Amino acid sequence: MFQSVSRALSFAILLTLAAPSAAQPAVCAGLPAPPPLTGRSDQTEACGYFEGHRAVLVVNTASMCGYTPQFEGLEALYRRYAADGLQVLGFPSDDFGGQEYDDAERTAKVCYRNYGVTFPMFAKVDVVGDTAHPLFQRLQAATGQAPRWNFHKYLVTADAVMAFDTRVKPDDPELVGAIERALAP
Repeated sequence: MFQSVSRALSFAILLTLAAPSAAQPAVCAGLPAPPPLTGRSDQTEACGYFEGHRAVLVVNTASMCGYTPQFEGLEALYRRYAADGLQVLGFPSDDFGGQEYDDAERTAKVCYRNYGVTFPMFAKVDVVGDTAHPLFQRLQAATGQAPRWNFHKYLVTADAVMAFDTRVKPDDPELVGAIERALAP
């Protein structure tokens, strides 16, 4: 009984946070655009990064983590599926083990130069606790899962918000399958 009530509650939360149209998922509604890692952004609302995408993969990243090589897999996912409607959004965070630089330029070097990242990367944010970025607060509410380490992934689609643990690599069949189902015509 508890499990079915819990599933019903989870589904109700998902319906509230994941809009029927991938263009404007409620998970980002009303949030200001996060600041870009470097340079300027023409986006004024967070939903601008979701618009026109049937699947958005939100990842908390860190430049000095054992999982940092996942940038390669994230970039490969982005390049493979971007034309089909996948967006990847990277959020550097120093919440776990002090593994992110305070200097945005050093973080940018790791992302852009070392790993060739072309998907949007944002300025360093908190992803857990009371000071977590509002987007991460909503993702946690939708899934019941907060990141426990760097490279935790949330997949936002028109009908679901799913969480994938740090150890789930970007080429993991479960993650890739969820992305492909969301992108299917």
